[in-house]
Amino acid sequence: MKALQTTLLMTVFALFGMTASAQTGSGFGIKGGLNYGANGDYFESAGEVAKDPDRNIGYHIGVFGKLGNRFFFRPELMYTKTKSDYNGNKFDLSRLDAPMLVGVKVIGPLNVFAGPAFQYILDSEFDGIGINDIENDFSVGLHIGAGVNLGKLGVDLRYERGFSENEAKFVNTNITALPDSRVDTRPDQLILSLSLKF
Repeated sequence: MKALQTTLLMTVFALFGMTASAQTGSGFGIKGGLNYGANGDYFESAGEVAKDPDRNIGYHIGVFGKLGNRFFFRPELMYTKTKSDYNGNKFDLSRLDAPMLVGVKVIGPLNVFAGPAFQYILDSEFDGIGINDIENDFSVGLHIGAGVNLGKLGVDLRYERGFSENEAKFVNTNITALPDSRVDTRPDQLILSLSLKF
């Protein structure tokens, strides 16, 4: 019984310590992490054959700002690299992401947030073929997630989804496949980030 009381007391002190050291106020910093997801379907135009992508791990790195404390606005600017696999054919996408997040501290160091993410495609490649014909280089998606801030260090997990279809079209040079294929460039992924506030 005494051991249980000691454990509970230590847990309370640990939670209090985390709450007291939780990141407060406005500032800016750097962030980076891993993305796990895929882009949309791959279509072969003649038969409209859709292939669902296999999910892969990508990465992101960038900067963020924070305005406010309990209720906050957090703009970010990130370089993001994603990969999708369509039955052995790789689709690589590089883009700039600018999430504009609004959030609230829930309890202690825990916060939740959501907001639009403005995306600009820098480069895309499908199975070694550079793709220039993307319907829209600029698109909008949604980020929603939760995070924990401990001192200057923060960790968050979020879900990202593109709002509207945005296709990349190209002529497939593989003679066994059909020409004029299309890939949906909308992201659908989980994002795990580590941030450091200055």
